[in-house]
Amino acid sequence: MRLVQQHTRIGAGLEKSHMIDARCISGHPQAQADGAHFLLKFVRRNNRQLHKATIRKGGLRQRNTAPKYVRGFRLFDCVRYQGKSCFVFGRRSTGYFDLRKLDGTKVHASASARHLTLIQRASAYLIERRSGIPPTPEGVGILPQES
Repeated sequence: MRLVQQHTRIGAGLEKSHMIDARCISGHPQAQADGAHFLLKFVRRNNRQLHKATIRKGGLRQRNTAPKYVRGFRLFDCVRYQGKSCFVFGRRSTGYFDLRKLDGTKVHASASARHLTLIQRASAYLIERRSGIPPTPEGVGILPQES
């Protein structure tokens, strides 16, 4: 596999990079990127406290979780709110949701389910498409240093 992509890349006269290697593997080494990049985040699926720490009289344990589905939405669903794509980071049994982007910026702290449209069901990987300059490691890049 490595020799095939290397042969394709050298034959097309392209320099070595991960993005160009991916294009060579796909069979389209001369394809042009549209400037977008994807931000991926792996999220938990079953890490939660099921019962409250203090047990009630009679030995009954009080549930500590909201239902899995609230008004048809679950944790980490991709939704559209006022034309913006965001993710459900918190749900309340009353039907209100904490909406955020993948980088943590809050879109709305308590949005009603009536104003949400489901884009994609939750999975272990959250994917957000972004356009513009992709993030670079600290101290590297074309942006000016802050003084």
